Amino acid sequence: MDRRRWAFDLAVAALTGVFMTGIVLFFPRQIGTLLDLGTPALLAVVALSTAVLVFRRRAPVLVTAVVALLSVPFPGSWFGYVALYSAGAYGRRWTLWLLAPLVVAASFVGDRGWVGFRFNDHAFLLFVASLVTLAGLYVGTRREAIAGAVERAERAEREQDLLAEQARADERVRLAGEMHDVVTHRINLMVLQAGALGVDSDDPAVRDAAEDLRRAGVQALAELRDLVGVLRAGRTAGSATADVPADELDGLVDESRQVGVDVALEVTGDPTGPAPTVRRTLHRVVQESLTNARKHAPGAAVRVAVRHEDGRVSATITNGPADAPAARDTTGGGVGLDGLRRRVGLVGGTLAAGPTDDGGFRVAADLPDYVPTGAA
Repeated sequence: MDRRRWAFDLAVAALTGVFMTGIVLFFPRQIGTLLDLGTPALLAVVALSTAVLVFRRRAPVLVTAVVALLSVPFPGSWFGYVALYSAGAYGRRWTLWLLAPLVVAASFVGDRGWVGFRFNDHAFLLFVASLVTLAGLYVGTRREAIAGAVERAERAEREQDLLAEQARADERVRLAGEMHDVVTHRINLMVLQAGALGVDSDDPAVRDAAEDLRRAGVQALAELRDLVGVLRAGRTAGSATADVPADELDGLVDESRQVGVDVALEVTGDPTGPAPTVRRTLHRVVQESLTNARKHAPGAAVRVAVRHEDGRVSATITNGPADAPAARDTTGGGVGLDGLRRRVGLVGGTLAAGPTDDGGFRVAADLPDYVPTGAA
């Protein structure tokens, strides 16, 4: 846009210069002006005025003053009118009270208007100067009004975006609270009933199953409260949640080994460093990855590598190609990975997943050590 303005100003200056050059060449002035310059000198004044007029939009006041002074050796020059219009359109309004008389006075002095002064001889000069001044004032005022309207519209649009974002945040917090209250109530009932079943039953198998169900319910409650705390981050205090032990990954690996999966776990660094929120997210990533490996790559070896360093936690879960085809009822649509991406993103991490060159699959998560889940 700036280049287009430069081109337009250059065209205006060039057209004015060509017009005034034609005036000098084909309508030579009569002897009697203040300086009585010859044609070469007048052409030099025209060239200088043309060069100055190119900057009429960038420095309208200075350009008008210079062109007005150049009107003394070349009275009646149209450069002064063009510059006066530019001062009204692009300069400050109060400067016109000085520039308009300056342009008229320069032409008056250059033409030796005091000799045999008659008002009618200078009426056209005053008319054109008044006309271009009013035109410049109108264009400048209209341009400022349009710019003000655009600015107000943009400000209103930004305010609407902020209000919409605030409304979405409020609605998200409200829904998170309702989800927490309703789902927590149901899971609590499930945990209590499982605990009661484990106490009342005489069958060891039933008691073990009830205890497993109770532990799963307790873990689901902890994860739900943690997720609600993340959603409420920065607005309300985070909920106190049960922590995931630092060696919980060993339990996940043992569970997979018990069902016949060849799993290798490698942990580097201090596993107790990350915050509870990050440990739960890491636990969920490894858990989902092992579940997907069991479902979609039966018989494949799985390697879990977790590294704690430089305030970050990185986890890489890689499995080889399947030794047997996956069951038909275990193929998924990537919903679990999408959920992991959202969960990892909530704590400020990243997750990448995709096939490997040998036909296996790889999940890589990068998490920060600490993510606050409540208001500062």
